[in-house]
Amino acid sequence: MVRPEDIKGWIETNLNGAEVEISGDGHHFEAEIICAGFAGKSRVQQHQMVYSALGDRMKTQIHALSMQTLTPEEKAAQTGS
Repeated sequence: MVRPEDIKGWIETNLNGAEVEISGDGHHFEAEIICAGFAGKSRVQQHQMVYSALGDRMKTQIHALSMQTLTPEEKAAQTGS
């Protein structure tokens, strides 16, 4: 069974500079992914970057992944820091 920390590791390893928070029950996961590489990209392009980082695991190991993708600036604006 896939654990949230597995997904976190896969994304952080394959998406340069990403900071990832994952929660989930082994079948359905929620992720917040912060990455400077998302700057200037549409949400669809950002999600494609995450799917690429996960590779075939999205087809075989991860049943459902809901994600919020943000640049560091967007995250700072959200938190007011």
